Amino acid sequence: MTRSVETTSSEDSELSLPAPKERRRLREAAELTHDEVAAAVGVTAATVRSWESGRTDPRGRKRELYTQFLARLSARPQDGGPAGAPGEAKTARAAEEPAADPPVPDRPTPDGPTSDGPTSDAPTSDAPTSDARTEPERLPAEPPARVPVPGPAEAFDGLYALAARDLTRQAYLLTGRRALALEAVEKAFVQAWDRWPEVATDPDPVGWVRAIAYEYALSPWHRFRRAHRHLDKPPAEPADRILLDALLSLSPANRRTVLLYDGVGLDLPDTAAETEATTPTAGHRLVHAHADLADRIPELADVPLEKQSALLRDLFTALRPPVDLEPRPAAVVRGGGERRTRLWTRATLSLTAMIAVSTSYTLMTAPTRYEPPLAPGESVSGVPPLAGPQQLTERGKQLHDKLRADPQAGPARIAPRIE
Repeated sequence: MTRSVETTSSEDSELSLPAPKERRRLREAAELTHDEVAAAVGVTAATVRSWESGRTDPRGRKRELYTQFLARLSARPQDGGPAGAPGEAKTARAAEEPAADPPVPDRPTPDGPTSDGPTSDAPTSDAPTSDARTEPERLPAEPPARVPVPGPAEAFDGLYALAARDLTRQAYLLTGRRALALEAVEKAFVQAWDRWPEVATDPDPVGWVRAIAYEYALSPWHRFRRAHRHLDKPPAEPADRILLDALLSLSPANRRTVLLYDGVGLDLPDTAAETEATTPTAGHRLVHAHADLADRIPELADVPLEKQSALLRDLFTALRPPVDLEPRPAAVVRGGGERRTRLWTRATLSLTAMIAVSTSYTLMTAPTRYEPPLAPGESVSGVPPLAGPQQLTERGKQLHDKLRADPQAGPARIAPRIE
C-alpha cells in the first residue's frame, strides 16, 4: 500500500529563506557576528558560515528559527531608515534616542556688568521679570516594571513541555518499544534536572537532552532485560509497519544518523557532531542507510536521491504508533529525580557513617605493640618411650588396697588383732 505525500504552499512560504548573499548582508547590516547569530539560532558559528556561503541550507526546526531571525533583521531597518552599510544601524539607533535638553543660560544678577548705554534700575530679586528663563519642572521617572524571572523549576517544565513528546516519538522510532522510549526520555530529563545549571546555559538544551535519550535507548544492555526483549505490536497501517520494520533493520549508528538528519532535520555537520563521528563518516552512514531503506520501502525506491530526505521526513511525521506515547507530567519526573537523589544521598551518608564507626572500632581494639605469633606445634621423633611401673594386675590391686587400709607403722602393725 502506497501513500502520497502532499506539501502545502503555506509551509513553503513559512520556510522560504533569502539568498545566501542576502543572509550575509542582513547580518552585517545589523552588525552581528557569526557567534551571535549561532547563539540566537542554536547552532555553531561554522554552520552559520556554511549557510551564508551557500554550501548547506538549514533544515527542520533550525530552518524555521533561522528564517524568523532573518525576518526580524530585515524588519529592523524600517524603523531607522533603509538598510545600508553596517555603520548605519548605529546611526539609526542614535537618531531614535531623545536629544539632550538645551543648556539654560545663567540668570543675570543686579551686581553684574552693564553696557555703556544708559542704565536703568535693576529689578530686585523678589520681582518677577519677563526675560528670566525658568527651568521646567522634571517629573520623577517611573521605575521600570519588574518582569518576574522564571525559576529553575518553571524553566525545566517549559523545556519538558516543548520537547518531551517529540523525543518520546523519536525514541520509539529508534527502539520500537513504548516502555523503553518513555524510560529513555525520563532518564534523560532526570539527568538534565540534576545538572540543570549546565543544561540551562547550553546553546541547544533540547539537543543536550536528545543525546542522552538516544544513548540510553540504543544501549545494547537492554537486550538482557526481559521487559525489552520483544517489540511492541506493529502499527495498524501496512505502510507504517513497513517503515518501522525497515528502520529497525538498520544498525544503531545508521538508524540514529537517519533519524537526526531526515527526521529531526539537522544538517550533516551537526548530525556528525551529535553522533560523535566525522562529517564524511556521517555522510557514508546516511548513503548506506538510504540504500537499505530504498530496498525495503516501495515509496522510496522510485524517488531520486536528492528527494529521499524530504520523503523520509514526511513518512516519519505521518507514522502513527499503535501505542500511547504520552509522557508523564514534568512535576512527576522532576519529583522522581529529586527523590532518587535524596535516596542516594542518604545511602552515601549511611555508608560513610558505617565506615567511620568500623574504623573507630578497629583503632580502639587494635594492639599498640608488636606481638609475635605463636609457633605451631611440631612432632618430635627419637624420644624413648616412657619407663615406669607397669599396670597393676587384679592381685596387685588387692594388695595395694590392703596396704592402704592397714596402719603404716607402730606396734599395732605386728600386734595380733582380735576379731
